[in-house]
Parts: sequence; structure tokens; C-alpha cells
Amino acid sequence: MTPCSLSELILYFLRLGTFGFGGPIALVGYMQRDLVEQRRWISHKDYVEGLALAQLAPGPLAAQLAIYLGWVRGSTLGATLVAAAFVAPSFAMVLALSALYLRFGGLAWMQGAFYGIGAAVIAIVARSAYKLARTTLGRDRLLAVLFAVSALVTAWTESEVIWVFLLSGVVALLAKAPPRWLGSSAASLAFAPWLVTGLHGAAPDSLWKIFWYFAEAGAFVFGSGLAIVPFLHGGVVGDFQWLNERQFLDAVAVAMITPGPVVITVAFIGYLVAGPVGAVFAALGVFLPCYLLVILPARYFHRAVADARVKAFVDGVTAAAAGAIAGAAFVLGRRAIVDLPTAAIGALTLALLVTAKRAPEPLLIVAAGVIGLALTWVGAPQ
Repeated sequence: MTPCSLSELILYFLRLGTFGFGGPIALVGYMQRDLVEQRRWISHKDYVEGLALAQLAPGPLAAQLAIYLGWVRGSTLGATLVAAAFVAPSFAMVLALSALYLRFGGLAWMQGAFYGIGAAVIAIVARSAYKLARTTLGRDRLLAVLFAVSALVTAWTESEVIWVFLLSGVVALLAKAPPRWLGSSAASLAFAPWLVTGLHGAAPDSLWKIFWYFAEAGAFVFGSGLAIVPFLHGGVVGDFQWLNERQFLDAVAVAMITPGPVVITVAFIGYLVAGPVGAVFAALGVFLPCYLLVILPARYFHRAVADARVKAFVDGVTAAAAGAIAGAAFVLGRRAIVDLPTAAIGALTLALLVTAKRAPEPLLIVAAGVIGLALTWVGAPQ
């Protein structure tokens, strides 16, 4: 293994957070290629163990792996600085896009761009659900049933039901690795008003609600970054009614066109609800649980990875997460695919994702936005 300083590792993750497009699976692949195979800053053993921990714990896969690799080279300080470097670039980009959206969201050009982007996002979410299901389920009939149940519940209720996740984990645990005993027997803030101003005016009283809601999302959502989408849809659009369906799709689209972890979409949502401070509270809420769930068990988790009971529980939860993504694609698709042009954009995006395996998702999103804008100019959207 080649020695590297903590500053070199931090600069690497700063670059990855700035230019690392492609979603969590691509980001994980970049880390293996760059840090293990080319630079040899991280041993293969440490990388594999970090990947296992990231898969076992809830939260964004790529961010958790980055945090663990930072811990390997620099203990808690390294993990903290790497996490900040990895997330900061996309967070800054989302802040800028949020400000533009809030300022110019009513303009026809932005509405036209998101008219096309929304359809492309649905195709990407559907493709991600398929890929996650294929890698998670294999030929396991039990996991396929859990996937189907979760997808149907999400599509029917139009929200993610956390108990379905937990019960799926328990069912898989009892079926695959049953326990032995079964066989034997808010405070006020003094910020400038614009710092907490969102779509509906100043909202300082919503900050802690934003933080705790997104912390819950970070603590209980398993799978890839897109697994958080159905969970957020149920709360952001349904329970709290912070955003409408179109604004929520725009939030997902913003995450797609920026590099770094997909869950940075929560910063966009937080900004629309309570301004820049809302974005900070939302980002802290969603990333703090995954940070703690890597740092706290880092020294001991390798003992649990080999435990069949732990693996069975996580298999069940991950199958349910894949089903929830599929259900979310159906729910969001009904809002985004509204006419023949959007149906064509969605179908073309999906076809490119399937046939061109290395098709860059951000480029597809931008292209869909340009098409939507062009259709707006000729009067396609009503």
C-alpha cells in the first residue's frame, strides 16, 4: 500500500464530489479504481470491509464508504474531513440551483426545462429500481415477494411505509437465519429573514422539524441514494405538504444533474421550505446518521458481517427498498408522464439507459431539459 497524507485523501474526495457523476454505484467504482487499483492508498481488504459496512447500514452507500475510507487513513478526524469534502461541492451547487429556482421558478424557461427533465427522471428511477432488484433479489423467491409487497404498498399508499421495511427484514431473518430460541422454546433563531425564507415565506419554526424528518430518512432508508425518494415523497408531499408533486420532481432532478451523493436532493427541499438555513438543517439531518453509523461500529463491524442473521435481515430490508423505488417510479410517473411528448422523452431516456450502458445520466437529464424547453417554445406543454 502506498503512503498518502490526509490532505491528499481529502483533495481526492473534494474532486470526486465535484466531478463524480453517475450515482452511488459509479462513485463506489471510482473509489475502487482510483484508491485501490491505481493509487493504492487503500488496501483491497479495507475497501471490501468498508463496502460491506456501507451495504449493511442504512443511508447513502457512496457517502458511507467515503467516510469509512477516511476513518481508515485518519481515524475520526479523517472520516469527518473526508465526509465534508465529499458532500460540500454538490451541496454548494444545490444551494445555487435552489436560489435560482426560488427566484425564477415561475419563468416559462425553467418550467419548460423541468417539463422534459421530469420524464427523464422517471426513466432513471425505473432503471435504478430494476438494477437494484436484479442485484439484490437474484433468484430468491422470498426476497422477490418482499420486493413485490413493498412496491405495491408504495404505489397504493403513495408513500413509503417504514414498517414494511422493518417487517421485511424480520421476515427474511426468521426465514433464513432464525434465532436459536425459536427452535428450543425548537428554539428561536436570530438569523436574517432571508436565510430562513422559502417558497411560502420565512419559516424559522420549521427548521427542527426539517432536521428531524431528514435525520429519520437518513437513519432508516437502506439501499442506494434513490431509495430515499419514496420516503421523502410521502413526507414532503403528503404529510407536511412542503412541496407539490412538480416541485418534488424538480428536487429529484436537481440531485440528478449535480455530482456527488444523490441524497443531496434534501438540501434543495430544505432550501425551498426554509431558505439556506433550511438547506443546511436538511443536509445535516440526512448525513449525520450515516456518519455516526460508520464511525461508531467501525472497529467492530467485521464481526457482524459474517453473521448470517445480520445478513438475512439486511437482505430483506434491501429487497423492500428496491420495491419501494419501483413503487415510487410508478407514483411519480403518473405526475411526470402527462402527454405524448413526455412519454416519448421517458421512453427514449430508458432506451438509452438500457442500450448504452455508459450513458451519462446527468447528460441525459440536461438533454431532456433542452428538449422540454424547445417543446415549450413551440407550445407543446399546456
